[in-house]
Amino acid sequence: MAKVDIKMPDEFLERMSRLGKDFDTVAESVLKAGGEVVLQKVQSNLSAVVGSGTKYESRSTGELETALGLTPAKTDKDGNHNVKVGFAEPRSDGGSNEKLANILEYGKHGQPAKPFLKPAKSASRSACKAAMQQKFEEEVRKL
Repeated sequence: MAKVDIKMPDEFLERMSRLGKDFDTVAESVLKAGGEVVLQKVQSNLSAVVGSGTKYESRSTGELETALGLTPAKTDKDGNHNVKVGFAEPRSDGGSNEKLANILEYGKHGQPAKPFLKPAKSASRSACKAAMQQKFEEEVRKL
């Protein structure tokens, strides 16, 4: 699965730490809001590259695009809250969606790279932070 780390400003993280017992619920909703922004950008980039620029007619089934999704917010062993944008496994034919995504992203012999993850990361960084900050302000007002 591709990994994207988007670091939040220190002042924002400090405000989050003041929430006390409500931190986990607020963090989960804030991360989900940011993850949705990144997911939409990855989906649009993936749709643009699948089947484009090929010598032969595309054999795309659409299964890779439908397998793309967002995980629920979870806490890792270090206490960090995370959401992941990735592909559900396995494919109906027994293959790997992550393998196909990797081939699309980086190419292979005889198939040029068609990056969709790295451009999505770059393009959605500021929008993701803005969505997360807006959701944070909204959640704090509720408390």
